[in-house]
Amino acid sequence: MDLIGRDLELAAIHAMIARGRNGTGAALVVRGEAGIGKSALLAAAMTRARDLDMRVIATNCVPAEATLAFAGLQSLMQPLLVTRDSLPEPQRQALEVAFGLASGPAPNAFLLGLATLSALVEAGEPVLVIVDDAQWLDHASCDALIVAARRVGADPIVMLAAVRDKVDSAFDESGLPEMRLGRLDAASSKELLASGAPDLDADLAARVLDEAAGNPLALIELPVASRDDHPHDVGAIADTLPLTKRLERAFAAQAADLPGVTGLFLLVAAADQRATLPELAAATSQLANAAVAQDALAPAVAARLVDIDAGIVRFRHPLVPSAIYQATSVFERQVAHAALADVLTDPDRRAWHRAASTFSPDERVAIDLEGVADRARRRGAIAPAISALERAAELSQDPRRRGDRLLSAAELAFQLGRHDVLLRLLGDAESLDLDPADRPRLAWLREWYGEGAWSGANRVAPFVRIADEMTLAGDPERALRSLLTVALRAYWSNPDSATRELMIAAAERIDVPPLQPELIAVLAFAAPLERGALVLDRLREIQAASIGDPEQLRLLGTAATAVGAWDLATPFLLAAIPGLRAEGRLGLVAYAQVSLGMAGLFTGSWAHARSAAEEAIRLNREASRPTWLAAGLAAAAGLDGLKGDGASAETLAAEAEAVLLPIGAHPMLALVQAARGLAGLGLGRPDVAFEHLRRVFDPADIAFHGFVRHWVIGDFVDAAIRTDRIGEARGAVGDLEQELGETRSPLLRVNLAFAKALLAADDEAEERFQTALAEDLVAWPFVRARLLLAYGEWLRRHRRASDSRRPLRVAREAFDALGATWWGGRARTELRASGETSQRRVSGAVEQLTPQEAQVARMAAEGLSNREIGDQLYLSHRTIAFHLHQIYAKLEITSRAQLHIALGDGPPSS
Repeated sequence: MDLIGRDLELAAIHAMIARGRNGTGAALVVRGEAGIGKSALLAAAMTRARDLDMRVIATNCVPAEATLAFAGLQSLMQPLLVTRDSLPEPQRQALEVAFGLASGPAPNAFLLGLATLSALVEAGEPVLVIVDDAQWLDHASCDALIVAARRVGADPIVMLAAVRDKVDSAFDESGLPEMRLGRLDAASSKELLASGAPDLDADLAARVLDEAAGNPLALIELPVASRDDHPHDVGAIADTLPLTKRLERAFAAQAADLPGVTGLFLLVAAADQRATLPELAAATSQLANAAVAQDALAPAVAARLVDIDAGIVRFRHPLVPSAIYQATSVFERQVAHAALADVLTDPDRRAWHRAASTFSPDERVAIDLEGVADRARRRGAIAPAISALERAAELSQDPRRRGDRLLSAAELAFQLGRHDVLLRLLGDAESLDLDPADRPRLAWLREWYGEGAWSGANRVAPFVRIADEMTLAGDPERALRSLLTVALRAYWSNPDSATRELMIAAAERIDVPPLQPELIAVLAFAAPLERGALVLDRLREIQAASIGDPEQLRLLGTAATAVGAWDLATPFLLAAIPGLRAEGRLGLVAYAQVSLGMAGLFTGSWAHARSAAEEAIRLNREASRPTWLAAGLAAAAGLDGLKGDGASAETLAAEAEAVLLPIGAHPMLALVQAARGLAGLGLGRPDVAFEHLRRVFDPADIAFHGFVRHWVIGDFVDAAIRTDRIGEARGAVGDLEQELGETRSPLLRVNLAFAKALLAADDEAEERFQTALAEDLVAWPFVRARLLLAYGEWLRRHRRASDSRRPLRVAREAFDALGATWWGGRARTELRASGETSQRRVSGAVEQLTPQEAQVARMAAEGLSNREIGDQLYLSHRTIAFHLHQIYAKLEITSRAQLHIALGDGPPSS
C-alpha cells in the first residue's frame, strides 16, 4: 500500500517486519493527532506482513471497552486461544481467568503478559500484532500487552500500537520505542488532495489545504463536506474550532442527511461499538417502536461512514461515532443505552449501559455495578473495578453504602498506585456520614497519602491509633497489615526510640500468634534495636520449609535483613522467589530480589547477588516503584564497586540518587553513600570512601541512617584508618558497641570484630585478630578475607614475614574467588613484600557474562529447560535459547552439560 508522504515511516516499519519475520522481534508505539494517518500506517504494515506470509492478529479499541475487564486483550488473543492448552499451566489459567473462562486466583499483568507472549510464540509462525486506537485499551489489557512487548526478543513477533495524542494511556509511560507521525508537507498535501478530489475548485482546494494544515484525514474528508449534495461547505465550519471538531462536524453533517431509522441505527452503534448487528437491530427496533432490519444501515455504508465486518459495524474512523454521539441530546443517548441494556446478555456490558441510561440514584444499578467490580477484581483487572465502584457510589441511594463503595475503590486505587484517583475518592468520601467501621479505612488512606507522608517517623501516632481502631472493630489482620506498611516506611525514616516504642506497643496489642510472619516483620522494621534479639530468636525457630506461603517467606527474609541477619535472610528469600514466580507475583519477586541482592553483597554471593539486583532493577523500573528501584540500583552499585568497576558503580549510584532526592526519601540516600564508599575501597581510594561513608554516620546529614551504619562500620573504620581519622573511627565503634548488646545483629557483630582488630594497639592487635577470626565467619567470606589480609599485613609490618604468608595466601584466594580485584592485588603486593611471588590473576570467562546471562546460565546448569527458565524470568523460550547461544560462545563451551564446570561449580550432581 502506497501512503503519500510517509516513505520514511513505511521504510522503518517494513524493516521491523522483515527483522521480525527472521526472528528479531520488536515493539513500536505510533503516536499522532487524530486523522494523522496512524491507522493507514498500521493497515500498510498488515499488508506488508501478509505479503511475507506472516500471521496478523489485530484489534481496534473503542471507548466503551475502556471500563470492561480485558476486553481489548481478549479481542486480540481470541484467534490464539485454541492453542492455550500448550501453554504452561499457570499461564493457561491466567488467560482463562482473565477472560472469564475459568475461576481461580486473580492473575497479574506480569503473568498475563508472559502468557500473551507465550501464546504468540506458540503460534508457530511469525506474527504481527496490531492494536489500533490503543488509547481506548482497557488498563488491564494495556498492562499485559506492555509486559509482553518489553519481552519480545529473539522471537518472530512484531507489535505495533497506535495511540492518539492528548488522550491518557498506559503506553505513555511504557518506555517502548515510539514513532511520531507529523503532518504532511505542502507537496504531499497537494498530492493527497488531488488524488481524492481531483475536480475541486482551485479556490476551494486552497481553502481545504489551509484548513487541513497537513492532516491527511482532513484533506480527504473536508472536500466531502463541500459537495453540492451537502450544503455544509468548508466555510460553514467555524475557523475557531480545533481541527478535530471541524472533522466531527463534517461527519455529523453527512450523518444528518441519512434516513431517520439509519440515524437511530448509527446512534446505537456509536453507543456500543462492539455490539453485533442483531443486537444493534434489536435495540434500534426498541427506539423506533417498530421492527428494524439490519439492512437499514445500508445508507450509512453507502455514505462511507461505516463498514460491516463479520457481523460487526466498523466505523471508518473513530471521529465518526464521536461525531454522531455528540450530535444527539442527552435524552437520546440515555434511551439508546437503555435499549442496549435491554437486549444485551453480557452482565458487565448490560450494567454499564444501564448506568449510562440514568443520572439519578438507583440502588439496583449500583448493585449491578458492584458485581461488575467484583468480577473485574477477581479477574485481576483493578482499573475497571475502580471505575465500576466509583460509578456505583454515584448511583447509591444510601450515603453509607456510597461511602463503603468509594473507600473500596480508593483501596484498589492505592493497590494500583493511582494516587490522583485515590485522593479524589478520599475527598468524596470525607463529606459523607460513614459507617463506624469505615472511618479507620478512610483515616489510614488519608494519613498514608497526606502531605509529607514519606517522613513517616513523626506521623506514626495517627497510624497506631488507626490500627487500634481496626483491632477494636474486629479486623486484626487489616490492623497488622497497616502497621507493617507503616513500620517499613518508618525504618527508612530514622524514628526515635519513643516512636519505635509506640509501634512496638501497637503491634503487640494485636492478638496473633508470636510466630506470625507479619508480626515478626513489623517488629523487625519498627524496632531493630529493641526487638532485634527477639526477632532473631523467632526467625531461628521458624524453618523455611514449614512456611507454605511465599509472601510470608519473603516477609521473614526481609525481616531478617532489618536486624542485620543477612545470612538468615537468604534461605527465606530463595525459598520465596520460586513460589512468587509460579503465582505470577513479579512485583513481590522484585522486592525479594532487592533484598537478595543486598544479602549477597554482605554474605559474599556476589555473582548471584548481581543477577538478583539486575532483575530487581528491571522489574521495579517497569512497575515504577522508585524506592525499590533505588535500593536495587544501590545494591548493584555496591557490588560493581567492590569488584573494581568504579564507572558502573557511580552510574548506578547517581541514578539511585536522582530517584530518591525528588521524592524526599533522604534516609535511603544512606544506601547510595554506602555503595559509593564500597566503590572507593574497591578502587583503592580510601579518601573517597571515607568522605562518602562518613555521611551515613553524621546525624546532621540527610544521608544519615542509624541501621545502615551497622552494615558499613567495618568499611568506615578501614577507610578512616587509611586516611588518619582514627578518632572518628573509634567514636563510631563506641556508639555501635552499645547497640550490639541490645540488637545482637550478626552483621554488626562481625563488622565490629573486624573494626576493633583494625583499631587495636600493637600489644592487643594479634589477640584481636585471632578473636575476630575465631568468630563463625562462614557466612561472611569477604569480612574473613579482609581480616586475614589485615592480619597478614600486621604480621609483615612486625617483621614476621613467614607467619604473614599463610593468611595472605588465603586472603588472596578468597578475593580472587569473589572477583575483588583491588583487594586481590593488595594481597599479592603484601606477599611479594614478604618474599613470595604470586601469579597475576586472570579474569575468568564467567566474568564476561552479563548479570542476566549469569542468571540464565546458573538456572540452565541446575537442569531447568529453556521453557522453565523463560517461565521464571518472564521471557520466551526462544529468548532463553538466544541467551544460551551467547553464553556458550563466551564460555567457549558447546552444551548445557558443560555449564557446571564452566561456572566453577564442578560437575553436576548425580
